[in-house]
Amino acid sequence: MDGLLIRSIEEHMPIEMIYLAENQKLSQRKLIVKEINDDYIRAYCLLRKQMRTFKRENILSIMPETRSHKPYLH
Repeated sequence: MDGLLIRSIEEHMPIEMIYLAENQKLSQRKLIVKEINDDYIRAYCLLRKQMRTFKRENILSIMPETRSHKPYLH
């Protein structure tokens, strides 16, 4: 997982994530990762159009974003 997160930072590459929110609901997000540490990632959320913080332990799945090939400049 770390390799994909680092690649998102270095290449400004969007990734897709399935995340278990605090309210126990699943959400699917498209992100561009800006910072990672042991407990959290900070990323620009393309759905909410703002920076968000996600707990790493709540990330259920990440994968390269595959539906669009538009460059993102965030």
